[in-house]
Amino acid sequence: MSPDTKPPSLFAAVHVSEFPAQSILRLRPDLQSAPVVILDGTPPQERVIALNSHARKRGIIQGLTRLEVEEVGSIHILTRSAETEIAARTVLLETLSQFSPRIEEVFANNACSFVLDIAGSERLFGAPDQIAHRLRETIVAAGFRASVSISDNFHTARIKSEFSRGISIIPSGRESNALASIPISALPLDLDHYGTFALWGIGTLGELAALPEDEMIPRFGQPSRQWLALARGNADHTFQPLEEKFELKEHIEFETHIEQLDALLFIGANMIANLVARATCRALSLASINIEMQLERSPAYKRRIQPAIPSCDRKFLLKLLQLELAAHPPQAAVTALTLIADAGRQSKIQLGLFAPQAPEPSRLDVTLARLKAMVGADRVGSPALLDSHAPGRFQMQEFSVIDQPRPSAQPSSPRTSLRRIRPPHPLSLQITEGKPRSFRDGATRYEISVAYGPWQSSGSWWDLDRWDLEEWDVMATTNSGESISCLLIHDHLNNKWLLDAYYD
Repeated sequence: MSPDTKPPSLFAAVHVSEFPAQSILRLRPDLQSAPVVILDGTPPQERVIALNSHARKRGIIQGLTRLEVEEVGSIHILTRSAETEIAARTVLLETLSQFSPRIEEVFANNACSFVLDIAGSERLFGAPDQIAHRLRETIVAAGFRASVSISDNFHTARIKSEFSRGISIIPSGRESNALASIPISALPLDLDHYGTFALWGIGTLGELAALPEDEMIPRFGQPSRQWLALARGNADHTFQPLEEKFELKEHIEFETHIEQLDALLFIGANMIANLVARATCRALSLASINIEMQLERSPAYKRRIQPAIPSCDRKFLLKLLQLELAAHPPQAAVTALTLIADAGRQSKIQLGLFAPQAPEPSRLDVTLARLKAMVGADRVGSPALLDSHAPGRFQMQEFSVIDQPRPSAQPSSPRTSLRRIRPPHPLSLQITEGKPRSFRDGATRYEISVAYGPWQSSGSWWDLDRWDLEEWDVMATTNSGESISCLLIHDHLNNKWLLDAYYD
């Protein structure tokens, strides 16, 4: 290719009409077959700004007031949600990024439109018609209805997708014919210019493209050169790709506040499915899900579910969500639900050929969630020692699987283990010359033959959890000749002797 030769270009335009309605209905499958309108504005000046095809068949049009819609009857009325639209736009953009990293967003009234630079992607996705069908199928799977147009010219693809339905493949050199029937309102003209063209009987781009350029420029100036180029499908464009941050977030606001857990889980199932699908497209899994709810006249609800191993199992994650909400139900009606997931890479476990099969990680997480619901979240997890001199102080942390290298094999040596008793047994003890000589544990009496100690420890005198202990390591025998080695503790604060541990 010579330096003066322009590289071939190919653009795919995606136009999602009635975007305020589609952004909500994609998470509400129960309303997708019913007439729905979206209102915007301050009451009582609310007006219809978006609607679905079922509402349009009932005679609803944009601009109607709430009262006029209610007079029609049997129409679901929802309020526009800017946050829901932002989340839906992010989902759509991530879906399109599977086909091209170069995506530009274009302005479209009451819609969401993008143009993809797909030049050179034929080797990955096939011919332009195959790319268009795969692109539209992927968009439908994400919950959107869109029109797709492919052309060598950026503006031709953009205009055709906005004013047509389904899939349009425009061959090279046929741009003007493809745009001929599109109304002249596709061009950014002033009202005066629209009026002038109406007086001339010019109503479509094809009729405008037939006008001579040398007579248009003296009448309308240099902007008319761009109008003719757009109408003829040969207008130039400098591509300006987006740079978006990857975020796994789903948000929905409810017109009717939800009080039943089953209804909330029905919506949450679709949100989790979308999060999993978006993570899977990037070869990722969900490491955790943050649950945020806006409640009616109550503080915001925030919880977090975190499986031991990142997962893409939708049913498993939904089960964790169900158990979490059952253990910590919201204290008021839910007005909005947000799920924000943290992405992670799913670890692979190599099983031995003759080793027993380990239980599935999902079963472990569900079991932990059920245990937390029964005994409390602060009593389930992994114990971790506190940075304290107080004996036996620890805290419970979230259980997680950590891959650690196996220690190298070393020759075994005899070891003594300390077996703690929880809670310690109270004793009645006899002391002779400052040393314990015998004690009774229930009905059994022990004679102490050897006693090592005392070891004094105390601390946290400024706190309610202060301690003042005296420890003795003793060897004792019963009347029957049974011998034990144990740890005795004298609690000075409570004036008690306790059997704290056995030496094995």
